[in-house]
Amino acid sequence: MRSSVIASAVVAAIVGFGGTLALIIAAAQALGATQAQTASWVTALCLAMFISTGFLSWRYKMPIITAWSTPGLALIGASTGFTMQQGVGAFIVTAIAIIITGLVKPVSGLVSKIPASIASGMLAGVLFAFLIGAARTIPVDPIFVLPLVLLFFVIRLFNPAMAVLAVLFGGILFAFLSGRVASVPDISLSTLTLIMPVFDTRAIIGIALPLYLVTMASQNLPGFAVLRAAGYEPPTSAALQVTGLLSLLTAPFGAHTSNMAAISAAICTGPDAHPDPAQRWLTGPFYALSYLILAIFGASLVALFAVLPAPLIALVAGLALIGAFANALTIALKNETERLAAVVTFAVTASGISIAGIGAAFWALVAGLLVVAFDHAKKHI
Repeated sequence: MRSSVIASAVVAAIVGFGGTLALIIAAAQALGATQAQTASWVTALCLAMFISTGFLSWRYKMPIITAWSTPGLALIGASTGFTMQQGVGAFIVTAIAIIITGLVKPVSGLVSKIPASIASGMLAGVLFAFLIGAARTIPVDPIFVLPLVLLFFVIRLFNPAMAVLAVLFGGILFAFLSGRVASVPDISLSTLTLIMPVFDTRAIIGIALPLYLVTMASQNLPGFAVLRAAGYEPPTSAALQVTGLLSLLTAPFGAHTSNMAAISAAICTGPDAHPDPAQRWLTGPFYALSYLILAIFGASLVALFAVLPAPLIALVAGLALIGAFANALTIALKNETERLAAVVTFAVTASGISIAGIGAAFWALVAGLLVVAFDHAKKHI
């Protein structure tokens, strides 16, 4: 045991939690969730991380780090016209789809046939709205926002992983010192709130299907790739079954999808965590323990975010997604033969249109696949 094991695990948990909590708040607001339901969402997710990472790391003796779907949160946050109950129904459907993917290999093969350019174009379109939202905070409160933007880009030069956290903690301190926060919420222990699901066709098509696709393409596949790059052979089927099952169990409490981590996993799987690859699995239990502590105080953290200035929440959410947006856009435009389809997918997603009550992400996927189909048909004429 080395202190670096504990340090790596705690840093990974703080980066994963603090850097994306604003996205959970935004997603919950999009679904009209109450503060109690939002706190339950956060608590249930943290418990899922505690159980999944702790079990998988101990069972397979490798640093199998899990997280929640950050692109999925962006997708939910960009959706309109759905209730929290409909969202829970969609989360359950997504969880079942992930479990099936882990059990039936042909299903994962079918998902892998969707062009990466199309999936990435859809993801980039979803994330684009958050980047625009961050930029729009500048004229709202420039004295508050601009120093935080400068702080982000300065810290990013030395430690990109900590840049968002610096803005978050710096913004909270700035908000209190400048009188932008009237009162400090009381510290309270978290509770879980049961939310009865509503299985709405529009929500299944507009939320569940895109959520499943972006989670598989932008979270699970990169997460497995991080483990392989570190010299491990991850138990893909077991990991999908465990994260899918926990997603199913936590969905009624408001939590969306649990999945493999990529950035957090990179912190825990490298030599900085432990020079011996066989001992790096020990980061898993400490990472899990960190999320158990976060689960206990999830309600207090949500209450704190509720009193923070709205521009700070939007700014942190947008800055947290810059890297993911750049990566998605790079992959979307990489293949020249599918570049037009990727741009069409991006444009339709970013437009935020809704047809027949179904959101833009689904129609963007349809539009992109149609363009690819037309291009393929032309080659055979």
